[in-house]
Amino acid sequence: MNTIPNHVAIIMDGNGRWGKLRGLSRSEGHYAGSQTMEELIDASAEMGIKILTLYAFSTENWKRPKDEVNYLMNLPIKFFNQKLPEFMKRNIKILISGDIENLPKGTKKAVIKAMEETENNTGLIVNFALNYSSRSEIVQAISRVLQDAKDHKISIEQLDEETFANYLYTKDLPDPDMVIRTGGERRISNFLMWQSSNSELCFVDELFPDFKKEIFIKEIVKVFGDNEVSLNEWVV
Repeated sequence: MNTIPNHVAIIMDGNGRWGKLRGLSRSEGHYAGSQTMEELIDASAEMGIKILTLYAFSTENWKRPKDEVNYLMNLPIKFFNQKLPEFMKRNIKILISGDIENLPKGTKKAVIKAMEETENNTGLIVNFALNYSSRSEIVQAISRVLQDAKDHKISIEQLDEETFANYLYTKDLPDPDMVIRTGGERRISNFLMWQSSNSELCFVDELFPDFKKEIFIKEIVKVFGDNEVSLNEWVV
C-alpha cells in the first residue's frame, strides 16, 4: 500500500552545471531548472502531496557571479507574473522561507504579492526557500527567544522543541517527510537542518533540469510505496 508523503523538500542542485555541459550559460541552466520546477509542482499537486519546499536561493549564492545572481533574482518576478493566475485557479498557496527584507526591491515585491494573493488558498503549499540559510534561521530564532524571555513573554525554563520551532520560518508547516537533493552531492548545504532531523534523505545523481516527474515519483515510491506498483497509480 502506498503512503503519500505530506511534505517533500528539494535541494534543486545542478542547474549551472547542466548548462555548462551543454555549452550553454549557467543562467540558461537555471531557466531549464525553472521548467523542471513547474513540472514537479504539477506532479506534487496530482499526487496529493500537501507541501513542496524548494531551495531556490541560499544566502551563500550571493557570492556567485553578478550576472548569474541578477538572473536568479529576476526569475521569481517572471515566474510569479506568469504563474500566479494559474496558481489562483488551482488553489495553490505560496509561502517564502528566508530573509525577504534583503532581496532586491522588484523581487521582494513579486514574492510578497504572490504570498498575499494566494494567502487564502487551501490546496498545495509551495514554500520557496529564498535567501535562506538554516544556520542564520536558527541564530535569529535564538535571538528572538532571548528577547521574548527578556520581555517576559516566555520563560526560558519552559522552552522546549515545539516552542522553539515556532520561531523558525517554517513555524506554520510540519517538518518534511523527505528531503531530496539532485546533482550528485551528498550533503544538505545549510538547508532545513532543524526541520529535517527525522526526514528521509535522498540523494540523486541527476542534475536538477533532468529530475523530471517520473524520476521524482520513483524516488517517492522507493521510500513510501510499493516498488512494484505502477507509477500511474501514484498520479490521481
